Amino acid sequence: MSETYRNMTNSKKMDKNKRTPQKTINIAYKILESCELCPRMCKVNRLNEEKGFCGIGAKAVVSSAGPHYGEESVLVGKGGSGTIFFAGCNLGCIFCQNYDISQLRHGNEVEIDDLVNMMLQLQRRGCININFVTPTHVVPHIIESVHIARKKDLKIPTVYNCGGYESIESLRLLEGTIDIYMPDAKYLNSDSSKKYSFAQDYPEVMKSALIEMHRQVGDLEIEEGVATRGLLVRHLVMPDNVAGSIDIIDFLANKISKNTFVNVMEQYRPTFKARNFPEINRPITYQEFHTVYEYAKELGLRLAD
Repeated sequence: MSETYRNMTNSKKMDKNKRTPQKTINIAYKILESCELCPRMCKVNRLNEEKGFCGIGAKAVVSSAGPHYGEESVLVGKGGSGTIFFAGCNLGCIFCQNYDISQLRHGNEVEIDDLVNMMLQLQRRGCININFVTPTHVVPHIIESVHIARKKDLKIPTVYNCGGYESIESLRLLEGTIDIYMPDAKYLNSDSSKKYSFAQDYPEVMKSALIEMHRQVGDLEIEEGVATRGLLVRHLVMPDNVAGSIDIIDFLANKISKNTFVNVMEQYRPTFKARNFPEINRPITYQEFHTVYEYAKELGLRLAD
């Protein structure tokens, strides 16, 4: 637990029922003064425009916002998922397919009112949720903007679409703000997470984060084919099992829930800097994907279409 977080809450376990929305917002922004929003604990003063690993200062940077139809069917429905793509990232994945956004940080700084208006506009356009993509480093901005948007009649669910490298403290601040958590479960191999994402502690951090997410929202709830609340986990199968895929499926089934909704993904491609690493410089084979998918099916996990 970070020192900033401990000092501000005066408790190792926050009681969200005794915490006003404004107090939560204040705590979240205070953390930016010596940033500990994510496990990197960069401790830079982002409110003074100092930048750590994510490369983002005091304001959120948005690359794009609009209906998106390429997500899981339970997040798309008829109106699409209302995605807001944030620039910057607390991971450095060398195979990132959105590297222009996550690592080159293409986008524009936005005010809180801008985020609120984006959400309300996406709802008016018929989107079935608000999907925050790569949100870890802008938790305060999300908490504040969602709070305001809900007072202005935002009714659709919020989705926290993240890489899985999350701090428990930030997740607890998000409790009540987020309806659907959609983390990646990238690795259970620390050598791989260090080599390909510059995060050797990713496996343990990810496991703790998913347990906390599930505690908050439970298994994914689906009404009339549309997700309304809960946990949806993504796992990208990689060449030569560098991610430890079978171990990840075991973890989800045995430590999270047998009813975990998981998307076992086959779309790995050697983009960005992956071509510099011969062992992952190829698409996965059918057998590599099929082995993981069938194992998840065998364990009884709920699989995305």
